[in-house]
Amino acid sequence: MSLKALGAKIFAKYIRKKINKWASNPLETQERVFKSLLDQAKHTQFGKDHGFQNIETYSDFAKYVPIRDYEELKSYVNRVVDGEKDILWPGKPLYLAKTSGTTSGAKYIPLTAASMPTHINAARNAILCYIEETGNTGFVDGKMIFLQGSPEMEEKNGILLGRLSGIVAHYVPKYLQRNRMPSWETNCIEDWEEKVDAIVKETVDQNMTIISGIPPWVQMYFERLHKKTNKKIGELFKNFELFIYGGVNFEPYKSTFEKLIGRKVAGIELYPASEGFFAFQDSQKEKGMLLQLDSGMFYEFVKADEFFEENPKRLTIGEVEVGVNYVMLVSTNAGLWAYNIGDTVQFTNTSPYRVVVSGRIKHFISAFGEHVIGKEVDQALKEGADAIGVMINDFTVAPQVNPEGNELPYHEWFIEFQDSQNDVEQLAVEIDNALRKQNSYYNDLIEGKILKRLQITIVPKDGFKNYMKSIGKLGGQNKLPRLSNDRKIADRLTTMINK
Repeated sequence: MSLKALGAKIFAKYIRKKINKWASNPLETQERVFKSLLDQAKHTQFGKDHGFQNIETYSDFAKYVPIRDYEELKSYVNRVVDGEKDILWPGKPLYLAKTSGTTSGAKYIPLTAASMPTHINAARNAILCYIEETGNTGFVDGKMIFLQGSPEMEEKNGILLGRLSGIVAHYVPKYLQRNRMPSWETNCIEDWEEKVDAIVKETVDQNMTIISGIPPWVQMYFERLHKKTNKKIGELFKNFELFIYGGVNFEPYKSTFEKLIGRKVAGIELYPASEGFFAFQDSQKEKGMLLQLDSGMFYEFVKADEFFEENPKRLTIGEVEVGVNYVMLVSTNAGLWAYNIGDTVQFTNTSPYRVVVSGRIKHFISAFGEHVIGKEVDQALKEGADAIGVMINDFTVAPQVNPEGNELPYHEWFIEFQDSQNDVEQLAVEIDNALRKQNSYYNDLIEGKILKRLQITIVPKDGFKNYMKSIGKLGGQNKLPRLSNDRKIADRLTTMINK
């Protein structure tokens, strides 16, 4: 065992003990974070506008600070972007993470000196928890690749501006720099396809042991490696042990990855976002990701089926239940307050608190009152694909409200397969049955002949990649929405398919 591996084992035990301490005292931990946030921000403009000095309890906070999304917080964020100090958090942020907005164009999320370490430590701790649980350390001496956005940044009114993954690239610890790939020059390539080709060239003959990134973009990397070498990834990288991923549910990609790799590889799921690093998988034996309760973030939750009511009930960590779909709100040491990040989560455990991401509150299908969510379509596709042995590259789902002729409406599934398929009709039956088991509203609509069984439209090879490229969102942190309640994506895909 190398000195680095031995050091990793010792450090992993230390970190696991620290995590266990706050994870076993969740209510006290969140109360401490809550009071600290209010105390530090009481003299900011937001704190003054919302009476932070008068807030003593969570009930006070919920009364004085309404739920906001980016659009509703934008007047404050714009002042931060303009270079003003002490607006949402004391001083100026270190960075502005630029993300793609849906209705508001580009969004600028502050990253402060207080919040930045939590992004770095959570990713590190995920790996350390894996080491502590499994005892595996061999991978620490190999090469590690993190498929991410360009680390190049620009300056805006004295604040550095860039993509979150590119900002984080500046914080890779010195002891990992020698192992880290790709090179800085390659990481700065903006064109995603050119970047992937350069990464393939740099890594094809290296001892890669950790590979990390959003699954569809890692899949592209694997496919290019296979095309270049005609080898399975596991054969090419004999010591490849750990796949670290986040951003989308990995389950629909799992069988395709196993085929490309040629063997099973351990995985660690992360839940990072520009707004905060919320959770990570701390155990290979337990379902869900450990919610980061001691990382400068105070959490609130609203039941998803009540969220659009006029005054939905806001819950703290001690009031949540396993298996319920919640919209997650965060108040953070980057200056976000009762902020709706747009995600929905479900708790898999409350001792300690572990979550899975179930979807996006705005990404669902309820054209007929069925309220189908992301977790349901992910699970239905996995069950259907496993039942008939097909592998999926990517997919998205939209309602077809006005089909031609006298047909009943239906859900249209756009699916790109790994190989050509002849069992599309049977797959549609399997997916539909799996979805009906999960969602009683959808089942009732099918039984009541309001909807007919879902229909599958085959997307040609690289079809989703070409779609993302056509809207300027190929690679990096960009993700294809799983669900839409309209046909904007569906109609564009249909046009591209029929060209």
